[in-house]
Amino acid sequence: MSSRIKLFLFQFAAATAAGLVLRFVVSLHPVWWLVWFAPAPLLLLAFRFPSREARWIVLLAAVLGTSGNFHYFRLVMPLPAVIAAIALQSLLWAFLILATRRLVVHSRAWWTVFVYPVLCVAVDTLMAALLPDGNWGSLAYSQGDILPILQIASLFGTSGLLFLLTLVPSALALAIAYGRSVRHGWIAFALTALLLAASLAYGFQRLRRPVTGTETTFGVVSIDDPIGLRASSSYASSILLEYDLRVAELAAQGAQVIVLPEKIEMLTPSRAVQSQQHFSALALESHVWLEVSVGIDDGQSPLNWEWLFSPQGALAASYQKHHMAPPERRDHYSSGRDYSVYLIDGYAYGLAICKDMHFAALGRAYGQRHAAVMLVPAWDFDYLDGWMEERTTAVRGIENGYSIVRASREGLLSGSDAYGRILAERPSSALPGSSLLLKMTVSSPIATLYTRIGNLLGWLCVVAAVGFLSLYRRKPARQKP
Repeated sequence: MSSRIKLFLFQFAAATAAGLVLRFVVSLHPVWWLVWFAPAPLLLLAFRFPSREARWIVLLAAVLGTSGNFHYFRLVMPLPAVIAAIALQSLLWAFLILATRRLVVHSRAWWTVFVYPVLCVAVDTLMAALLPDGNWGSLAYSQGDILPILQIASLFGTSGLLFLLTLVPSALALAIAYGRSVRHGWIAFALTALLLAASLAYGFQRLRRPVTGTETTFGVVSIDDPIGLRASSSYASSILLEYDLRVAELAAQGAQVIVLPEKIEMLTPSRAVQSQQHFSALALESHVWLEVSVGIDDGQSPLNWEWLFSPQGALAASYQKHHMAPPERRDHYSSGRDYSVYLIDGYAYGLAICKDMHFAALGRAYGQRHAAVMLVPAWDFDYLDGWMEERTTAVRGIENGYSIVRASREGLLSGSDAYGRILAERPSSALPGSSLLLKMTVSSPIATLYTRIGNLLGWLCVVAAVGFLSLYRRKPARQKP
């Protein structure tokens, strides 16, 4: 066997192994510790092989990794869109790795350790600002259960999280590939260790702060069965009756605020009036604050509404969903623009629906309105993305210092505090459904730097990325195989 064939087989095996590892990083339930290391092999392979070979190695690994979510994408998008999404994700990974390679190979200086994290954060920031799905699936959310590191979001949002997550593998790849030949390399490695240590110290210290306020009992109810416009009256009645019974049970157990999931029923405008009267009477009878979400379809542009009823049966607040999931965009749902905050026992309660909480800008808007609690009805996809959606929503609470009560269909019922701690959690289920009773200390919102400055770090990385890419245009030094 010739040396050229041996080299190709090694490269193919290395790319395959790196791609298979990547599948556990970009999945809907990622292996959190692997995220800190998985990009390093890709970077290392790119550094150690000539440009032409590095391209196909990285692209093969990226395709193998991102295609792991094929089944999930197929649930929410037609096949051509799924193929396009995987192709674009693969090309994006290839761009980030190969652009980093060009600068690192050319310069081999300490500052190149920041190229990969800066490019990653810049792309993440632009996706969050420009795409209809924002930066959904960002690697930052992979740390959803690691509370000490998550606290950095209170300072710099997901950009701070992502910067740290990508800085570590960048430093590892640089150290393994070039070691002492990196000019002033000790600065890069020392800064990486210092930033990581400082972030962990801040996180542990922040988690030690006590939570003081008013203990409030929340009830969460979810029934997975949908009620469409053409549902029979007997079918719809059986589901709505179960909601009524569950609300009454939770109220009897002491629930003061009860949250129902997204679009429990699709309604015509005339039936929407009847539904509003029904839930108004239910809130009055149970003497609770009752959150309800319904879809209203007038035959032209459907609406996704959230209602909040007071214990006196009045419609206290309402909210129209801002950001639509792919099926809703396909059905041309109309988007809302207003925010809704209502005082309950002296604390501001905000309303948002499912995908809205994937967008840091919307979460920050509620932080600026001094929300103490967010009530979030949701509808996840076939139980596959429940963990990711719940943790993504919890990060909004860390960023802006508020608690969140989330009721999902085909997902999780949960409550989280301003530090991202999941206080209670239960899977949803089909009829007769699931319910959750949780006690939460409701306090005034915790002031955060992120609420004040927003994604400043992300946009600084966009500017820095432009600077790096201008250097990218310079001819690189010739690299020996």
